Amino acid sequence: MTSKQAAALPGVEVLLGWVDEGQRLLEQMVHPLDDTAVGEPSRLPGWTRGHVLTHVARNADALVNLLTWARTGTPTPMYPSTESRNAGIEAGAPRPIAAQREDLEAAARRFMESARAMTPPDWERTVQSAQGRSIPGSEIPWMRVREVWIHLADLDLGPGFEVLPDAVAAALVHDVAGWMDGRVTERVELAGVDGVTFGGSPGQPPVRVDGTPQALAEWLVGRSRGETLAVEGPSALPDLPRWL
Repeated sequence: MTSKQAAALPGVEVLLGWVDEGQRLLEQMVHPLDDTAVGEPSRLPGWTRGHVLTHVARNADALVNLLTWARTGTPTPMYPSTESRNAGIEAGAPRPIAAQREDLEAAARRFMESARAMTPPDWERTVQSAQGRSIPGSEIPWMRVREVWIHLADLDLGPGFEVLPDAVAAALVHDVAGWMDGRVTERVELAGVDGVTFGGSPGQPPVRVDGTPQALAEWLVGRSRGETLAVEGPSALPDLPRWL
């Protein structure tokens, strides 16, 4: 995330509120599932709902590692390695729904407890994401916001990106558009969210893409082909690189 995109984020307390809101909705969605449903396919290729739920839980623990790093100054990476991350997801995916629910809820509590233990100077300390980016501790809650809200849609249980609050969806658009800048040859103007332009060069005629913040976010993160978006300009809806 560039400094411009980071500036679009609200403060830590608001972000933690978004985490809590998304977690509560996620738990409500998971509550009625049975063992058969948790083994059914999610929206993510090759992943069952059990894979998604395990990943969300392990992400909470990985972000506790980053919070610990920010609080203590001792480097504690999110995961020991990509291989261990993937192995943990595969090992946890086949578990029955009762174990999945318990793990999901306990991991969320650990994350919030660790976040509440942070002091203002802790949030300013620099840590490193799994992608190797140096980030301030204050960005860690936003990483959890993304994880919870995107993956509750990935469960394919009915609610999709349309349930994202407007502010969460708009922040996600700013974030991902900033990542896309420099990776897309077309100049793209997102009319559904004020002030978001990325790709190409400043003098290039833009492709104007209009839609709700939720629909724009879904397209940017690769969960839709942009079927509901309106496109005007010198070219069709551009192909986007895979985000994260």
